[in-house]
Amino acid sequence: MRYCFIFLSLLLFVACNAYRPLTEVAVPDNTWKTRQLPASPQDTTGDVVAGFDFLVHGDYIGSGVPLEIMQQAAPKMPQDRPFPRNELNEGIPYFMTAFTAPNGAKVANGNCFTCHAGRVDNELILGLGDSFSDYESSMVFMGTMMRFGMGVKYSKKKDLQPAAFTDFSNYFRRMAPKIKTTQPGSNPAFRLAEACMMHRDPDDLTYVDDPLYDMWGYNIATDTPPLWHVKKKNTLYYNGIGRGSMPKLLLQASVLGTPDSSHSRKSVEAFRDVYAWLRSLEAPPYPKTIDRQLAQAGEPLFNEHCSGCHGTYGPEGDTYPNKVVNLNVIKTDRLYADYINQSGIVDWYNSSWFATSAPRSRFEPTAGYVAPPLDGIWASAPYFHNGSVPTVYQVLNSKTRPDRWTRTGESKDYNWKRLGWNYDPTPKNKKWTFDTSVPGYGNEGHYFGDKLSEDARWAVIEYLKTL
Repeated sequence: MRYCFIFLSLLLFVACNAYRPLTEVAVPDNTWKTRQLPASPQDTTGDVVAGFDFLVHGDYIGSGVPLEIMQQAAPKMPQDRPFPRNELNEGIPYFMTAFTAPNGAKVANGNCFTCHAGRVDNELILGLGDSFSDYESSMVFMGTMMRFGMGVKYSKKKDLQPAAFTDFSNYFRRMAPKIKTTQPGSNPAFRLAEACMMHRDPDDLTYVDDPLYDMWGYNIATDTPPLWHVKKKNTLYYNGIGRGSMPKLLLQASVLGTPDSSHSRKSVEAFRDVYAWLRSLEAPPYPKTIDRQLAQAGEPLFNEHCSGCHGTYGPEGDTYPNKVVNLNVIKTDRLYADYINQSGIVDWYNSSWFATSAPRSRFEPTAGYVAPPLDGIWASAPYFHNGSVPTVYQVLNSKTRPDRWTRTGESKDYNWKRLGWNYDPTPKNKKWTFDTSVPGYGNEGHYFGDKLSEDARWAVIEYLKTL
């Protein structure tokens, strides 16, 4: 099919210019080391079953490519079937959703599992961030060909498909030049939202041609966090900027194609159910043998050195403090936090439909990074907000972190001892080479594990397998 190339490439979404330094964001009070991020009132009455169904079958993106095109391409796509599909989605990959657009056209677009379903040892884990996504190639040409193909195939004015495609096309065109990354596995989700929101009227979310704020020319992407942590978090995103209504914050993915706020108002009600499903999601258990005696020795070490920021875990219940750690304390690469704090998206968001209508959400930047929960940490390599460290062992031993490292790109190539990806420290495979000298992707910081003895370090790692 002459359109297959265009739309197969599109699956990489649904999901750089010259570098110049940002001004470091001053920490308001240099005496603070960590701060607890307070909880916001949340509606927890959603329906778990309805939430999952809307996540995989809902129309929250609002527009997309014609379903018939997706059905033609589907046989060439991964055919994993981790959950049942409804009749309209029969044969559509798990990371895509077919739905009826507001004008009645049948379309398809990505769903949340495009980014939040990953593999370890060839096993697909729903809710795990996909660390094998690749946005290093520009999508500009793909977007141009996509629009050209639509014009050729659906030239008749009576066709419903072009109108249903318009919103997605508008935002894809604006987004495509902004999300090309410099590191394999990195996800440009924040940049995608930033590029789409700058062309939306903040009051009703309709498309505007002229950008409403400026974007920095350099793209900084991140590792994709696991979804099972959402239930423990008072805020969203690596620096805790996302505050208020979780359904509203989670709905931000819809900015790629939703037509306006009237459509989003319907979706946010359904996302109350999506939030309920996320609250029910559990971390996958470690699938290999655990040295219980060593893990038992590691538990008090973890509780002494790590639990103050990352929480406690046990049969009597978990605790999680929701602490943001000062950039001058954590010392991990600060460029991402500084970038978000200076982005025009903050003022746009706080004057937009997301913040001014109930349930309200808002952006409140911090000069730090949030210490994440650690349940399921065994599966979520690579580590740090930018994915710069391949294994847990190297998180706890900074002297062993490689400056450049190459993965094979195969999920089976996993290091069950060090908890993370096997890699070649003398890179040969350029495609999956991570370079920590690139701005925004440094592997420095989080030196707290360096104080542990080697035996203590291995005991802590064995304990982490039990979480």
